[in-house]
Amino acid sequence: MMLFKRKPLSGKNYTLLRQKMVKNQLYDRGIRDENVLSAMKQVPRHLFVPNKLKHYAYDDGPLSIGYDQTISQPFVVASMTENLELKQNSRVLEIGTGSGYQTAILAAIAKEVYTVEIIPELLQKAQKLFQKLHYSNIRTKLGDGSIGWKEYAPYDAIIVTAAAPKIPKELINQLAEKGTMILPLIAGLYYDQILTKVKKSKQGLTSEELYGVRFVPMQGKVED
Repeated sequence: MMLFKRKPLSGKNYTLLRQKMVKNQLYDRGIRDENVLSAMKQVPRHLFVPNKLKHYAYDDGPLSIGYDQTISQPFVVASMTENLELKQNSRVLEIGTGSGYQTAILAAIAKEVYTVEIIPELLQKAQKLFQKLHYSNIRTKLGDGSIGWKEYAPYDAIIVTAAAPKIPKELINQLAEKGTMILPLIAGLYYDQILTKVKKSKQGLTSEELYGVRFVPMQGKVED
């Protein structure tokens, strides 16, 4: 993506850009969950990207956040969140804190969010932002997300923001009965990725393929 210099933006400008993003990129593309739309209107995405990229925070695309990681396209963030079918009392596990933006969106809707990040520098930056923005319902952990966070399981919803060749067994075990997991799975000879929605019941797992995506690979034991 080619980036061009833009004029400095004020807080009011960012608010207007955020409203425009929600209307044009989300609602017009079928996002209808009012809680998701409200969260996307409220959370200041520009604070979760590097300073040099703040002008592009509300553009229709992903952005680099360093360490070979990205902050996902706004539509993908909203769509993944909507597909989790969150309630106000939901407990959510996020694998891959990254910039912390997806975490903040979850925290604006759910009761509790537990997020795991494997890159120390990214987690430190996200933690500072969570404190600055006064999120009191987020717990963070540095570690291998592919093994989840067993201490606080089970979770009503699990969201994975890195592509895996299979659903990590530990995440399946930590998903509550009637819970929902959404994650990008690698498939095919060309390593295509399919965003997949998984539901858990007494009978086992059912999955639904949603659409093609492009995420960074999951790190950790899932690579073994």
